[in-house]
Amino acid sequence: MNRQQMEQEIIRLADTWTAAELRGDITFIEKTLTDDFVGIGPLGFLLNKQQWLERHRSGELKYETLDLDDAQVHMYSRVAILTGSYVQTSIARGHGVKAQLRTTLVFVQQQETWQLASLHYCSIGQPPTFTQSPQP
Repeated sequence: MNRQQMEQEIIRLADTWTAAELRGDITFIEKTLTDDFVGIGPLGFLLNKQQWLERHRSGELKYETLDLDDAQVHMYSRVAILTGSYVQTSIARGHGVKAQLRTTLVFVQQQETWQLASLHYCSIGQPPTFTQSPQP
């Protein structure tokens, strides 16, 4: 498989991951996460694999929409880093959430299977005001 095919495989996996998150497909999510998975939320909190799964088991998080855009993949031997953005609407702990997030997903290949080892979300904001206007 050439580099372009591998990048497309990672994008397909990320799309499948996104659909599983949207559905709350715990079976797929559990199989896809590495045992030492670390998720970093948009406010900087950390979740391990079991905590990530518990959000779905408990119903604490329910996505209404979740769309991955602008996906770009960088391949490094048995590691693939995907950067992109998510637009989501969800209910988190009973509160409506609408967010535009930048994301980084780190996939590792183990025994010929790609798994998600880490992901990081951060809010997409505007540049600081001092960068928006010319200095006198």
